[in-house]
Amino acid sequence: MGFIGSGFVARFHALSWTGIRDAEITAIYNVREESARRLSSLVESLGVGKPKVYTDLRSMLSDPSVNAVWILNPNFARLEVVRTIVEEVIQGKTNIVGVCCEKPLARNVEEAEEMVNLIEKAGLLHGYLEDQVFAPSVSRAKETIWKYAAKYSGRPYLARAAEEHGGPHSAWFWNPRLSGGGVLLDMACHSLEASRYLLMNPDKPKEALKPIAVQSVIASLKWTKEPYVSMLKKNFNVDYGVSPAEDYALTLVVYEDEDGSVVLSEARTSWSFVGPGLRLTFEVLGPEYSLTINSLQQELNVFFSRNIKIPPTEEFVEKQTAEQGLMPIVPNEAITYGYQDENRYMVDCFLKGKMPEENWRDGLLVTQLMMAAYMSAEKGRRIKFNPEVLRGYKPKVYLGEWKPKSIMEAE
Repeated sequence: MGFIGSGFVARFHALSWTGIRDAEITAIYNVREESARRLSSLVESLGVGKPKVYTDLRSMLSDPSVNAVWILNPNFARLEVVRTIVEEVIQGKTNIVGVCCEKPLARNVEEAEEMVNLIEKAGLLHGYLEDQVFAPSVSRAKETIWKYAAKYSGRPYLARAAEEHGGPHSAWFWNPRLSGGGVLLDMACHSLEASRYLLMNPDKPKEALKPIAVQSVIASLKWTKEPYVSMLKKNFNVDYGVSPAEDYALTLVVYEDEDGSVVLSEARTSWSFVGPGLRLTFEVLGPEYSLTINSLQQELNVFFSRNIKIPPTEEFVEKQTAEQGLMPIVPNEAITYGYQDENRYMVDCFLKGKMPEENWRDGLLVTQLMMAAYMSAEKGRRIKFNPEVLRGYKPKVYLGEWKPKSIMEAE
């Protein structure tokens, strides 16, 4: 298989490959050749392939050793990549049978629908790379809930999921005209899908849990203030004084379950969290039970006194913010966050010619939920979930028209 993109998330995928059989990484594409070569060297050092480096996408797609591709490049480039893949497939210029795409599938519903229609037109298998639904703690939590708690007490009626850290690594994430939005688009895609996954009855079709309404609040709590505005200008050449994006989002989704009962999910995401590093939390509540997960509550911790001075690092946890004091260590992030189980599953599906259960249709629904969340935040009220209304809609954050203080306005 081949990687399209060689940045931060591609590295996680490469690290996960040490636990995957029957597949090797044979090609890496990036217009920035040096970036692709660095990742290629890592892949080779891990013993999971000797990938060729390509700066031309069509050349990589025509490589006979590439049977599937993982789309791992930035949000703004994905639609064009899919168009190119489908052209090559229809013209019979590639051996590709399956395509996986990182979250979020697209920046808006219009893009997501085109991507889904194109990939299905080409007859390709497709997987949506939402790693959190494959995280061992989350998948084990779902199994426990539905095998025992729901069986003897009743289905869960509330799921909360949160992802919080101090902000992204790359400049394009901070530019809403490129990324498509702020933290809601970047990370609520995780929390919305993880909470939906926990609430879905595994013995029923996914469609049995129907989104009915969405209510959301977005805010800029940190990055539109000094000295952080100046930091963004200096580090990423982005001016949040002119075109800000949200660094906090809280989204409530009202679902109707298979019996017509109300089920709720809460997704909370933040780029304004100050702590040891990336924090993922999940909570599920049911009639006679509750369940919690916290990625920072690890069995391994380290303490460095003030007398130890080490350079800035992310050796212990993603988005690490300190090198002194008591710090949790995530022993293997590629496993903990779900990348390994996710990729093992996708490879197995493609080898068997089977459509993954987590596929681009799920990515489309998540995109619809996020656009409904933006629309709700702009209107300042709960809105009915109606995919038809969301076609053609683009958030004010993406358009550069969002005013952070609008959160204080009430009808």
